[in-house]
Amino acid sequence: MEELTMQQIVAFCKNRGFVFPGSEIYGGFANTWDFGPLGVELKNNIKRAWWKTFVQEDASTYGVDAAILMNPRVWEASGHVQSFGDPKMDCKVCKQRFRADTLVENHSKNTVAAEAMTNEELEKYIDENNIKCPNCGNKDWTSIRKFNPMFTTSRQMIGDEKDVVYLRPETCQGEYINFMNVQRTMRAKVPFAIAQIGKSFRNEITPGNFLFRTVEFEQMELQKFCKEEDGMPTYDDYKKRALDFVKDVIGLDADKLRYHDHDKLAHYAKAACDIQFKFPIGWQELNGIHHRGVWDLSRHQEYSGKSMLYTDPFTNEKILPNIIEYSIGADRLFLATLCNAYKTEELENGETRVVLKLKPQLAPFKVAVLPLQKNLNEKATEVFASLQKEFNCDFDDSGSIGKRYRRHDEIGTPFCVTIDFDTLEDNSVTVRDRDTMEQVRIKIEDLKQYVMDKLN
Repeated sequence: MEELTMQQIVAFCKNRGFVFPGSEIYGGFANTWDFGPLGVELKNNIKRAWWKTFVQEDASTYGVDAAILMNPRVWEASGHVQSFGDPKMDCKVCKQRFRADTLVENHSKNTVAAEAMTNEELEKYIDENNIKCPNCGNKDWTSIRKFNPMFTTSRQMIGDEKDVVYLRPETCQGEYINFMNVQRTMRAKVPFAIAQIGKSFRNEITPGNFLFRTVEFEQMELQKFCKEEDGMPTYDDYKKRALDFVKDVIGLDADKLRYHDHDKLAHYAKAACDIQFKFPIGWQELNGIHHRGVWDLSRHQEYSGKSMLYTDPFTNEKILPNIIEYSIGADRLFLATLCNAYKTEELENGETRVVLKLKPQLAPFKVAVLPLQKNLNEKATEVFASLQKEFNCDFDDSGSIGKRYRRHDEIGTPFCVTIDFDTLEDNSVTVRDRDTMEQVRIKIEDLKQYVMDKLN
């Protein structure tokens, strides 16, 4: 079979109700996307799976939901106001703007570590390799300039006075500034973690990669606070846990995943690693694990004037904990999940089917209830109502039973329940498995438990 393309995924998402272009009836709005009825279910299931794995099942991790709008001093302390930015170049011909490091990565097919290159090295590589504008094909670039991708807004004060406020470009600062609040109220002992799922915003100018990089995105991340001597063991632990999660819980194929250690570290960092996934656009970052040392808490202690020192209850020693950060984008993981699950299969009869082989726990619909004919709708509605209280279900009575099976294969529904005329006699239904296409006969009274056991 031919390799999956991003264009196929975009078309599939729109046609099947997973993702729609943002503001489409007005001609769209660059780098924005709306999650449709099936997309929002899949995305929510991914977020629930992450929360269950890293918060619910970890007694030393506590959740928060911090505000999107924060005191501007937060972003001064974090360094975003002064130095946050991407290396951008403009094409002088068509006026389009591009990230220089992305141009290098795309040209080299990710064999060159653009993240470790200075602006001068990036410009030299682009010139020597005759890299042309992806939009118009010309080679007439401006010098690299740094653009701060933070969105700014204002808050009305008195009269015409306004204060500049930033839409957060990352969620982690909400965990750092609540370190003492969580430690105090939860009586937490180091090591412990603070986790959060929330929206972030960046004024990205990166055309054509669908959900991979957008101006509005959702992050799932946690910060583990630990003693200095526990920093590297904790970092290594989260590298493994992060990989195990995307393989075992989400179901991404092992041969499409790899570690990528950073060649260039921030001045405060002790280690940094990405887990990359093989998207249709090549190997790209899926999530990051970073050993950030004491940088973040020390900066907020300095700028706020409030102590971030933790008192060890056994030794009474006051320490500034080290931080291990684990962060993964919900939208990017959603995209990887779809790309990994989308299969085109050739059947024994020579026909082909598209099937979305999602983990059953992640599927938008767990069960589809299909009356063989519409005069069986009354009984089918009873079965649907009994299942709907436990699972997200679909009722489908339109078209031939074969077409309905194919439709639910394509959107990833793991179980189709068919009500036929024998159901009226023996109170049993036929359950079809999405992956094997095998069918079994189940009593209606046992149906709910059957599906529950399969999902678990």
